[in-house]
Amino acid sequence: MYTRVVEITSKSGKARELCNIIDDKVLPILKRQAGFLDETVIVSDTDPNRVLALSFWKSREDAHRYAREQFDTVQKTLQHLLETAPEVRTFDVHTSTMHKVAADKAA
Repeated sequence: MYTRVVEITSKSGKARELCNIIDDKVLPILKRQAGFLDETVIVSDTDPNRVLALSFWKSREDAHRYAREQFDTVQKTLQHLLETAPEVRTFDVHTSTMHKVAADKAA
């Protein structure tokens, strides 16, 4: 399993609206992508304009395909609410109790 972590800084006071647009407009795009498994969106409790969007994918190739083919469209959908460009980091998932991934299976 693989994850894309997108760190977003919203315009002041716009994090909740940003999260709602992710739910309403971005999640349907993600659900149509091959290999997409799950999306988790979290808002910082110390910086209310900081949002992390974690998408989980069956494979690195699935995540990279989404990045090449759809991420620009997603970013344009959110652009009016962003203070800065999103920062994207990618990771292999080592362990996830929610996704039932154990350390020996993740490798």
